[in-house]
Amino acid sequence: MTKVIIAPGKYVQGPGEIKKLREYTKVYGEKGVYAIVDSFILKNYREDIEASYNDSSTELVIEEFGGESSRKEIDKHVEKAKEIKAEVIIGIGGGKTLDTAKAVAYYAQLPAAIVPTAASADAPSTALTVIYTEDGQFDEYLFLPTNPDIVIMDEEIIINAPVRLFASGIGDALATFYEADAARRSNGITLTGDKQTKAGMALAKLCLETLLEDGIKAVAAVKNKSMTQAVSNIIEANTFLSGVGAESGGLAAAHAIHNGMTAIKELHHLTHGEKVAFGTLTQMVMENRSEEELYSRIDFCKRIGLPTNFEELGIPDVTKEELMKVAELANDENDTMGNMPFDVKEEDVVGAMFAVNELSKSI
Repeated sequence: MTKVIIAPGKYVQGPGEIKKLREYTKVYGEKGVYAIVDSFILKNYREDIEASYNDSSTELVIEEFGGESSRKEIDKHVEKAKEIKAEVIIGIGGGKTLDTAKAVAYYAQLPAAIVPTAASADAPSTALTVIYTEDGQFDEYLFLPTNPDIVIMDEEIIINAPVRLFASGIGDALATFYEADAARRSNGITLTGDKQTKAGMALAKLCLETLLEDGIKAVAAVKNKSMTQAVSNIIEANTFLSGVGAESGGLAAAHAIHNGMTAIKELHHLTHGEKVAFGTLTQMVMENRSEEELYSRIDFCKRIGLPTNFEELGIPDVTKEELMKVAELANDENDTMGNMPFDVKEEDVVGAMFAVNELSKSI
């Protein structure tokens, strides 16, 4: 039985880190640096990105992200990076910008430096890119042979992102322990393609502990664009602890239910983490976790602004037939429901979703 844990080569977090990019990228090469940057960040932080390269001989080429992590977008940047003989690829922005940068680095056979501008998910740390069609439809997963060489979190930028994204990152991270625990009990396969390590499970547990200790305090601070130790701890939990814990600990029902929720168009406005959080609560009901634990996690989600019932999700009159479509998609044999330590039927998922709704409304 092979056990595997994978992680970024280096993880950096602190205030003003975007002004130190050359310090972090020079180890990969001093000649050509190719940066893919989303439009908002380019408009507001271009001077900071350029600052650390101004007094060096490094050629920094900045290209604006086209808006979609499509094959066409990836190929365009691969060709441009080759033209300037780039030695490292930097991605600065949201999830699709970072996914594009990871794919470009892979195809150009170059190191990848990833600079998230929100702590909204754990994807920046992972060896995975989601590729979409040019009109925004899901196309394919690109599983990468390695994680990013370095992930750089600038806390000053992150606290100025919308608080909804910060809370969404907590929702995504909330699933980490519960899914890893399910995979542990079922001896399931993780996203590494192998079995879980004790280190992966330990990071998943630490992720949950950090969220519960600091999550509510951190959201309160970010609402006021304030930096506190709790905010710093949650940035690490959302990005690194959750990223490594989920990738090497394993996914189970929560993310499968998230994927199933895409079957209802009225849920498309929700963020990834908002849907995953509801999926986590549903998984907890399916596992018959204690009433005390369920109420505690529902209350936690409510206090940071995550949806915990059908009305908050935007589907107050949803039917069993509609939720059955969610359950059927969630239970697809190619999804991660198989990591649950017991057989799951579509009726189990539907019943658990209704139970979460009722428990939430009773608080």
